Amino acid sequence: MAFKKATKKNAKLRLALFGVSGSGKSYSALRIATGLAGKNGKIAFIDTERGSASKYADRFDFDVCELEKPTINNVKIQIEQAKGYDVLIIDSLTHAWLELLQEVEQVARTKFGGNTWSAWSEGTPKQLSLINAILDFNGHIIVTMRAETNWTTTTNDKGKVVPVRIGEAPKQGKGIEYEFDMLMQLSQEHNALVIKDRTGKYQDVCIEMPDEKFGAELAEWLNDGETKKQVEQDLTPIAEKLATLNTTDELTEYFKTIKPMTDEIKSLFTARKEAILKGKK
Repeated sequence: MAFKKATKKNAKLRLALFGVSGSGKSYSALRIATGLAGKNGKIAFIDTERGSASKYADRFDFDVCELEKPTINNVKIQIEQAKGYDVLIIDSLTHAWLELLQEVEQVARTKFGGNTWSAWSEGTPKQLSLINAILDFNGHIIVTMRAETNWTTTTNDKGKVVPVRIGEAPKQGKGIEYEFDMLMQLSQEHNALVIKDRTGKYQDVCIEMPDEKFGAELAEWLNDGETKKQVEQDLTPIAEKLATLNTTDELTEYFKTIKPMTDEIKSLFTARKEAILKGKK
């Protein structure tokens, strides 16, 4: 197989958020996803947290699947069902790991005489199949994970010593962080420390309450380079077709056939409509 020049053509984000309870994992994921999806994008949400996502239905536009039994097989089925969505959120990926741990313990007892090490010969392929399903998804993916939690003390602004929860690592399979473009740790104040970053822009940066703007910035980085050039090329046949239309009714019918509709394409339609109304060819 021949080598070719590397580009970011059609790149899709794989982002993981982890933090202690109350750090804002679900809310932050929805804000970032909204920015990633843009005005016309669609967001799917796999909810393993007993319907918690729907509490944000009045603030965000998304479709949800409330997964009562979040086994690896069930999560994989829903990832497949989400194909066609621009962004998929899995909240949280920890539950699939906990289900797998229980399954491995059961396999160890029933097939391997209590030998958990041997039982992982069946558990590891399942974990890898989940990772592959995530990586193969044809849109952006944001996953959340619970954190292994410990306690420490700190002195607050009033000089009082108070306990503080610290999320030390994602509660998932060892090495899960290697599979994502970006890994962010959320604090109790809802700020995100970027632990891993393939964009080269945010490594070790603390982002205050990551939001829609941050998601849009990630989308811009992903769409940089060859994808932008391709979009510009794709506008040429549309512009040529518009030049042949001479009535607003013809414009309306043609407008209905364009998918996806972008701001650049809308501008072409607007310009042609103005020209028709002024009587220009």
